[in-house]
Amino acid sequence: MKTYDVHIYTDGAAKGNPGNGGYGIVMELVGTPYKKEFYEGFRLTTNNRMELLAVIVGLEKLRNPNMKVLIISDSKYVIDSVDKKWVFGWEKKGFVGKKNPDLWKRFLLIYRKHQVDFKWVKGHNNHPQNERCDQLAVFAAESKNLNVDAFYEKEQKKLL
Repeated sequence: MKTYDVHIYTDGAAKGNPGNGGYGIVMELVGTPYKKEFYEGFRLTTNNRMELLAVIVGLEKLRNPNMKVLIISDSKYVIDSVDKKWVFGWEKKGFVGKKNPDLWKRFLLIYRKHQVDFKWVKGHNNHPQNERCDQLAVFAAESKNLNVDAFYEKEQKKLL
């Protein structure tokens, strides 16, 4: 069985999809009691953007390069895109016609600095860390001080 330095649990939420959204992250340093939580909310975004942003921010929080990381998520969008290697094909084609190219480019930059594996868990299925991430994501999405997902809002204006 493979061993990891850190487990990163992630979840995203959006009220309305698109609508106000947020992400939640629980990071655990394997073999220690060390645990950190992070969350952030946005005024207009999508669930998939928040799912992906949670993974990105979790990886960006790592201080040391080349860490062995297990990301545990309920997002088939994120996990399948990486595990089935779709994102690497999108990258070769310049992400033409793909959603969230800004985040996928940011993801690939940080993903390549570590040894990352993914594990899917069913959402809302009493998995303690996944449930906590969901609570954080919903709290962030419902908070008063929401950030601007500038790329998404710019793209939305182009469609109007």
